[in-house]
Amino acid sequence: MKQILIVEDEKVIRAALKRLLERHKYAVEEAESVQHALETFNLDSFDLVITDQRLPGGQGTNLIAHAGDTPVLVMTSYASLRSAVEAMKKGAIDYIAKPFDHDEMITTVTGIIESNPKAPTQHGTHSVGETVSTGKDNQQTSQSHIIGKCPAMQELSRRIQKVSPTDSTVLILGESGTGKELVAKAIHDQSKRQHAPMISVNCAAIPETLIESELFGHEKGAFTGATAARHGLVEAADGGTLFLDEIGELPLEAQARLLRVLQEGEIRRVGSVNSQRVSVRLIAATHRNLKSLAQKGEFREDLYYRLNVIEIRLPPLRERGSDVTDIAERFLERQCAKLGRKRHYFAPETYQAINEYDWPGNVRELENAIERAVILCDSDIISPDLLSIDIIKPATDFSPDITRVEQHEELSLEDYFQHFVLEHQDQMTETELAQKLGISRKCLWERRQRLGIPRKKNSLN
Repeated sequence: MKQILIVEDEKVIRAALKRLLERHKYAVEEAESVQHALETFNLDSFDLVITDQRLPGGQGTNLIAHAGDTPVLVMTSYASLRSAVEAMKKGAIDYIAKPFDHDEMITTVTGIIESNPKAPTQHGTHSVGETVSTGKDNQQTSQSHIIGKCPAMQELSRRIQKVSPTDSTVLILGESGTGKELVAKAIHDQSKRQHAPMISVNCAAIPETLIESELFGHEKGAFTGATAARHGLVEAADGGTLFLDEIGELPLEAQARLLRVLQEGEIRRVGSVNSQRVSVRLIAATHRNLKSLAQKGEFREDLYYRLNVIEIRLPPLRERGSDVTDIAERFLERQCAKLGRKRHYFAPETYQAINEYDWPGNVRELENAIERAVILCDSDIISPDLLSIDIIKPATDFSPDITRVEQHEELSLEDYFQHFVLEHQDQMTETELAQKLGISRKCLWERRQRLGIPRKKNSLN
């Protein structure tokens, strides 16, 4: 059983995080300060240390120097994300913003421990859409996670190998859940910038009013609340790779600043009159048609052509033939190991269901379905009902189609979501919308993408 140390001074948060990790079969120890952790435990004996950044008597990042080969995951409030980037430079394996989403925390922890419990990893997910990879891992930690033998995936592999050694800008196109960030990491890991940071930003997950400051930094007094100068994520990626996911959601003002980075190789912080040079390789991704957006004036045409130097298209899972069963088997093996279960198997009818289903959420939906099935199964055989997917079957003239009835009920829930968001998004922030719907901000954003409900550009954040 993997051992994790939590260093957190707030007892409620510490207890909640311990319960969450123990439910996922991790052994957990606790400390309330840096001093308590160092006096009580040998940090090098743990598989992971999770620490708050601000602790009584010292910063959580002070533990890094004492952790040996044990990776340190830093928790930080949104207001101090820039210092979290600095923590990465000091040797933190990753960071996650508070308040954290439970699924995101488990995804991050599992990714760190599974990749290599005693070495930096390339995997991580953050509630504000930012991750940092140190570049110390190579192709084995990224492209090895891209599974596929179909012609489209073989062509993808060849293109990654050709593109990676260059500094050319890459635009990755594909539906949500197809693995666009994995492709970006594979390109970075095989590039000449592999030993420098790769910083990933989900443009749709950062409030529109803050995204320019987050990307390009700001000077002291540039706006209300700017009490000190702060560098941005583009600066943090200097010498490495900047991955902008869902770039179609980037506001026009920020697009103009990004174009300057691509054309001139320089940035200007918000509120500054001075520019500074940066060397950044840009990889962008989107599920939207940028050319169509540009024609409608919703995306800068000059930026689109700057981005679209090398285009990589990721096929949806439904078009990948037998790859879906290979991926499902890999996920099944991974989930059994993660949950401490003996080896499980798919029933023959489960294979049939996996191949017949369209997987609109792609690889992400498949992984979630298999994790759920492993948790709920009572034997070592995974039956199709445990996947909780609906296979559309032709209705007869003599009996009701239960599948269609179930789909109608699900559609009603989606209709309610769409109606509620459209009715209230002008008066409520994204956080308030998510709270009223009983979901996380990330889940709200993903449902917007699936249903095609964009955030209004002048809406609250």
